Amino acid sequence: MPIAIRAAAALDRRQLLLRSAATVAVAGLGSIARPSLSRAADRPLISGGIQSGDVSANSAVVWARADRPARMQVECSTVESFRSIIRTATADALPGSDFTSKVLLDGLPPGQDIFYRVRFDDISESGIAGETQIGHFRTAPAIRSNISFAWSGDTAGQGWGIDVSRGGMRTYRTMLDNRPDFFIHSGDHIYADCPVERELKLPDGEIWRNIVTEQKSVVAHSLEQYRANYKYNLLDDNVRAFNAEVPMFAQWDDHEVTNDWSPAGTHDDSGYAEDGTSLMVARAKKAFLEFMPIRAAPERDGRIYRKIAYGPLLDVFMIDMRSYRDSSWNRGEDPGDTCILGSAQLAWLKRELVASNATWKVIAADMPIGLISEDAVALGDGPPQRREHEIADLLSFMKRAGIRNTVWLTADMHYTAAHHYDPNRAVYQDFEPFWEFVSGPLHAGTWAPAELDNTFGPKAMYQKGCSAEQGENLAPCFGLQFFGRVDIDGKTGVMTVTLKDVDNRDLWSVDIEPRMDARPGQIMAQHI
Repeated sequence: MPIAIRAAAALDRRQLLLRSAATVAVAGLGSIARPSLSRAADRPLISGGIQSGDVSANSAVVWARADRPARMQVECSTVESFRSIIRTATADALPGSDFTSKVLLDGLPPGQDIFYRVRFDDISESGIAGETQIGHFRTAPAIRSNISFAWSGDTAGQGWGIDVSRGGMRTYRTMLDNRPDFFIHSGDHIYADCPVERELKLPDGEIWRNIVTEQKSVVAHSLEQYRANYKYNLLDDNVRAFNAEVPMFAQWDDHEVTNDWSPAGTHDDSGYAEDGTSLMVARAKKAFLEFMPIRAAPERDGRIYRKIAYGPLLDVFMIDMRSYRDSSWNRGEDPGDTCILGSAQLAWLKRELVASNATWKVIAADMPIGLISEDAVALGDGPPQRREHEIADLLSFMKRAGIRNTVWLTADMHYTAAHHYDPNRAVYQDFEPFWEFVSGPLHAGTWAPAELDNTFGPKAMYQKGCSAEQGENLAPCFGLQFFGRVDIDGKTGVMTVTLKDVDNRDLWSVDIEPRMDARPGQIMAQHI
């Protein structure tokens, strides 16, 4: 049954945000709002829009890219008129980062709509300044409040790029119409290994016509080609509008590098660095970190997995199922120890889950647990094997530690589904029941639902993808593009998960009551 929108008051408040994200601000108070009087050709410009990310109760990352060496100037306010400025920040956009730049705004008030404006100044301090763009995000609440967010993944895959005549990447516009507090991108932001051709023939005989660029017309190997994949997506009006209004929590999967990559098993003609790491993976990761509004905290040392606290009702655990996996295929006959999270990340996740006092603990994963895949976790019916041992260890740990109210969100499979895991249906039974929700693609080919195994007892409560008659790799114009919406009621704590399509139809929904019998979860560190 479709849910009622519980955040109606919040949505009403946000009607003022319906302006285009590309609007150029030339009015208002403060130095940033004053455009330079120099010739337009002399001014550094914003290239690819603006975006925010990793928003907490009192801080957020703001990102932009210049068209030349420049200095980014950022101001933010709790009012759209910018009559009072609460924080400012600057950062240089230089060739070494492809002119991308990001700043961390801290000391922000919790639970507030924050308006920010970005401008690039000439880096020589000549006084030449570019025009300004305005963005928005909402900080996490400090008290129990309604929360709404979206998740999905898989953008510009299988050669389906930007066809302007078909509305471009329409799912981003639909998600923006939902006005989520934030968006979890579950990976495959780009398809570095999927070139975009000018025309593709559709099953009905029509022609899909892509915007094309030189570097997005080849498989990416160089750093510049990886960067070009992100810049290609930013050519889409829907993507830029969404980025300016909704903060992103970004993780990666395989196509940010190449299909089904593993840390030590992926290379091109350049091979490996002295420490054994793949040079191609290193280039891909550099481009990802440059173009994502992700915190660049020194203590993380370029690490992508992290926890984002979003008030007393929600902690989001952004895990990385790609960077620390073993380098073999996930086949039952292969011998030896295997992993998909790695010992360090698994220990971190256990510690953070124990320490979390949030009602809900969302584990944002690159890929599902129970769908059979040589690239993922599940191998087929039976007791845990290979990578499944890590998942079994984590699930049984959460049961012993009294960690309740965990929900897994993911994409990767290019269809949407709701999976309920129950030990009463499982071969391995030492865990508490939990939900896993799959949604995607945002803008890529659609596939048929995959087979589930019985190791952890998943049951498909809903699934929607291609039919046998439609075939595989169905183009985005056929409407099977998906995202998920999560609403948490500030009073009751009930989580409502709704699977939606590109036309904003509610396909399936469930209300999940929080369990309030959770113990504090304090256990000795040696047990983790």
